[in-house]
Amino acid sequence: MLDVRKLVVLRAIAAEGSIAAAGRALKYTRSAISQQLTALESEAGTALVERAGNRVTLTPAGRNLVEHAERILAELRAAERCCPPTRPA
Repeated sequence: MLDVRKLVVLRAIAAEGSIAAAGRALKYTRSAISQQLTALESEAGTALVERAGNRVTLTPAGRNLVEHAERILAELRAAERCCPPTRPA
């Protein structure tokens, strides 16, 4: 099963256009973003980005996965609104 946190990383890479910028946006190191991306590509069994210098572009599989990630994350936000965590008394 794909890890939601890694999907958040992929979405940030797509939005920011680079691993370094995604790291800044998520407040992670560039290395952490790169490791998460590598792990996600391994889980997905395919390349999700094409690297060109400091910039990255999504592969067709990467674009497809980001589309799914957007829906998944929207559903998770809706579920959180429905059932907010309780605070200890």
